[in-house]
Amino acid sequence: MSELPQQAYAAALASLDLMTASRLNLLLAHSTAQEAFAMMLDEHSPNGLARRLFDNPRLAAAWRTSAAIRTPQRVWQQCQELGVTVLLAGEPGYPAVLLNDPAPAPVLFALGSFDSVIGRRAGIVGTRNATSSGRDTAGTLGRDLASQGVHVVSGLARGIDGAAHRGALSADDGAAPIAVVASGLDVVYPPEHRSLWSAVAERGVVLTEAPPGSPPAPYRFPLRNRIIAALSEVLIVVESRERGGSLITVEEARKRDIGVMAVPGSVRNRAAQGTNDLIRDGCPIVTDARDVTTALGLDSSRVGCAVYDPRPRPTGFDRELLGLCDEARTLDHFVLLTGRTLVECAMAVGRLEMVGWIQQVNGWFERTAHHSFLA
Repeated sequence: MSELPQQAYAAALASLDLMTASRLNLLLAHSTAQEAFAMMLDEHSPNGLARRLFDNPRLAAAWRTSAAIRTPQRVWQQCQELGVTVLLAGEPGYPAVLLNDPAPAPVLFALGSFDSVIGRRAGIVGTRNATSSGRDTAGTLGRDLASQGVHVVSGLARGIDGAAHRGALSADDGAAPIAVVASGLDVVYPPEHRSLWSAVAERGVVLTEAPPGSPPAPYRFPLRNRIIAALSEVLIVVESRERGGSLITVEEARKRDIGVMAVPGSVRNRAAQGTNDLIRDGCPIVTDARDVTTALGLDSSRVGCAVYDPRPRPTGFDRELLGLCDEARTLDHFVLLTGRTLVECAMAVGRLEMVGWIQQVNGWFERTAHHSFLA
């Protein structure tokens, strides 16, 4: 197995039963992907917070069993046969803008190349049950933004997402589209978008956290939405119902201080109720691509391929406590080391964990392995 690249081991880890992004981030915080996979087979000892994961016998057993089936050789061969590139955080090709995300994706699978994404990026999302007017608006925005060099980010779903990407592809010599999906790259969903997937991959890139063979399970869509938000410099909602899935993407964008804009709709259009509510609450209005390009001109912090860290810098006691998290500690440790009360320490830990500076397993806390450090 030593002849395989680290990406092969990372892909195999991502395919294991009960593996999540947060667990995989913990495993890779203090070890290579090859070492982490050896932990699954009891051939390498975990350290840091990773040790706490193996305290769960059900989790350890599931990993051991599935690791014997989904070997790095097998998963890597599957990726190669499908033409899928495995992007490992910190390695060449991985989107730099995602490295310090509050909920980072440790491994991404790609069709196409992120190298073609050079320039501004705008997310376009909305309901699957879109009206013809909404689809037309999304397509027009996608086409006009791509024509002006803006990469359109969306989810390749039915309705608004698909219309936005079709519009972006219709622009001659337009900016490369970016899609983030919720299934393995060999499991096209929805099935009728097969040709659209291929067209986006050929011109730009289709990304997913899900290894090959993964079905579009419901839990994967909210996870997918956080990546759509994180890849966007501004997020445009074309149509959304009051509790539409696109509002999850809105919430993820706001967590990252990414601007959200909305296309107004008729008050009689149920598909526009969510977008109209956003506008009522102060969200800027989009009527054409010029509104978006104007908004993009206001902030260049996420431009290009530079590593960007969206996490607010901790100050005061939060910063002091973060400085103690170079190794795994409990709340009791923080109380003893700082002289503060348990409540003060718990509140500081909660704030740091919420924005992505620390992570925890079973009451043990440690600094995240994001590729950034305190200024």
